[in-house]
Amino acid sequence: MKSIHAELIVIGAGPGGYAAAFYAASLGKKVLLIEQTELGGVCLNRGCIPSKALLHATKMISEASASKDRGITFSNPKIDIDKLRDWKNDIVAKLSNGIGQLAKQKNVDVMKGRALFESSNSVRVETKAGQQIVTFDHAILAVGSKPSLPKSFDLGNPRIMTSTEALDIPEIPKKMLVVGGGYIGMELGTVYAKMGSNVDLVEAMGTILMGADSDLIRPVAARAKKYFGNMMLDAKVLKMKTKGKTILVDYEYKGTTQQEAYDRVLVSVGRSPNSEDIGLDNTQVKLDDKGFVIVDQEQRTLDQTIYAIGDIAGGVLLAHKASKEAKIAVEAMFGPIDNQSAIIPAVVFTDPEVAWCGLTETEAKEQGIAVEVVKFPWSASGRALSMDRTDGLTKLIVEPVTDRLLGMGIVGVGAGDLIAEAVLAIETGLTVHDLANTVHPHPTLSETVMEAADLFYGHCAHAVSKTKKKIN
Repeated sequence: MKSIHAELIVIGAGPGGYAAAFYAASLGKKVLLIEQTELGGVCLNRGCIPSKALLHATKMISEASASKDRGITFSNPKIDIDKLRDWKNDIVAKLSNGIGQLAKQKNVDVMKGRALFESSNSVRVETKAGQQIVTFDHAILAVGSKPSLPKSFDLGNPRIMTSTEALDIPEIPKKMLVVGGGYIGMELGTVYAKMGSNVDLVEAMGTILMGADSDLIRPVAARAKKYFGNMMLDAKVLKMKTKGKTILVDYEYKGTTQQEAYDRVLVSVGRSPNSEDIGLDNTQVKLDDKGFVIVDQEQRTLDQTIYAIGDIAGGVLLAHKASKEAKIAVEAMFGPIDNQSAIIPAVVFTDPEVAWCGLTETEAKEQGIAVEVVKFPWSASGRALSMDRTDGLTKLIVEPVTDRLLGMGIVGVGAGDLIAEAVLAIETGLTVHDLANTVHPHPTLSETVMEAADLFYGHCAHAVSKTKKKIN
């Protein structure tokens, strides 16, 4: 079998993989991008993009309903589930095809097939046309992760879904259980609830959205209670079994064992790395106890020719983290090395959205870091009032001596878009005074950042501060 050679192969064409391939090609490198399924990876095809499309579509339902309070009444919505699915799939197809076109324009070769490492410098790719050996100088592993489905829940029944199946909206179930109150459970639970399903939630921890500060979670939980049937925290699913066309679920809640039948169950209890059966035993790459690839700060594995980025490398499993790590890895290989610091924002596209970056208030307390915290309530925002969405909050985490911004958290409409200002501010070492002195357009939600900064110094125009801090 005749082999082909590339300076860099990238295995996996998700937001990390194709970003790495395109960046390396822009540096003049010969790059081969290998993908087993669709270009775009999980994020584009079975994650970020389809879920946000469905969240946007169902948001229209709740907004139409809320308009009656403004004197505008719509008839009850009728959902054509096939048309909704086709619309979502069309968005995904356009973006995936677009990546293919970009690959051609950027002179990145694409090979469709399953790649398995033969050694630290070669892979065997199983394609429709047969097997192909590819040798390389460097490799980036960007094969992502998959939804976790505990064996006790895996009954082989399609009524028990992971996010992959739930995003295909096979039906709008009358009664649905969501197991897990993290990002995926809360987002997709909201989608189905707004489409008309009676959704219950079971979460093993005492709160939803672990990782976010409690004051940011509170508005999300309050609004979710309007959409969901029961939100059971500190609860545990004991077992599931098939009963006719339903799933019978036994769970423990408030000290008692209860049983309920559901038309569909969404299991969203985390994700597992795709590190098995890809030939890593033929390399020096090592995994941690959870199956994630061990990497250093430059995304280099213990095999000096192989790098790993994105979900497979562990940490927070977010698409934009993968894209940043793509740049870090390529620059570590070929240079030039730019700023490799990485403040990774977290965004949950619930209703309202939650976003945070840098140091959280909870982390500061746990690590014994002295901080000052200021919160600007959206009830004092004219823009939030005009949108009937005052259930928001912008908070700053500040270093006391220097007034340097260490972290920011936002809950409210569009929080995911607003948090980018905080990322830039923390990355560049800006102070709260810098934020206060930056003119923000009126009336916008972005003003809440400036207002929070003004509140920190006691001269906020639309809220009263309990303290007045001098500008450092």
